Amino acid sequence: MELNAYRIMWIMVFFDLPVKTNSERKRYAQFRKNLMKDGFEMLQFSVYIRHCSSRENKNVHVKRVKEFLPKEGNVGILYVTDQQFGTMEIFYGKQKAGKENVKPDQLELF
Repeated sequence: MELNAYRIMWIMVFFDLPVKTNSERKRYAQFRKNLMKDGFEMLQFSVYIRHCSSRENKNVHVKRVKEFLPKEGNVGILYVTDQQFGTMEIFYGKQKAGKENVKPDQLELF
């Protein structure tokens, strides 16, 4: 299977969960922990991303997120190709961030 920028996928999970009571804060924390356990990284507050090597791999992770959705709040799941993700511009204040800030971790072999 050949890898290309149109087959490789990125998943973005956006969420707005209630955190007024102790039980709501606990559900919020558990949702975040589940995302991170599944390999998601925080892009910004309440926005997490995950790199997937194929559409099939993307489907597996989207299914997992749907399995641990909290019972309250709003959650959005967006998936885009690597080509589309590469066109995103990120700014820190008015300064544009370098591309190295959004690359996935790579396996290094010695």
